[in-house]
Amino acid sequence: MKYQDIITLEPGKRSGKPCIRGMRITVYDVLSYLASGMTQDEILQDFPYLTATDILACLSYAADREQLTLTIAA
Repeated sequence: MKYQDIITLEPGKRSGKPCIRGMRITVYDVLSYLASGMTQDEILQDFPYLTATDILACLSYAADREQLTLTIAA
């Protein structure tokens, strides 16, 4: 799974924030739900149009962004 196939960036949608498959739910939304203590299963129940792969893509995207941040800061 490559997150690049799932995470989309569109200037006119959600202020250009990274979204999942062109929908209006952002990577930030999913990461916030996970950080608040929601489980993957709870997220999938609340948002039936999301998949487990979507959630993993969000995590992968965040990991790549963190690696880039660390590389630049070093």
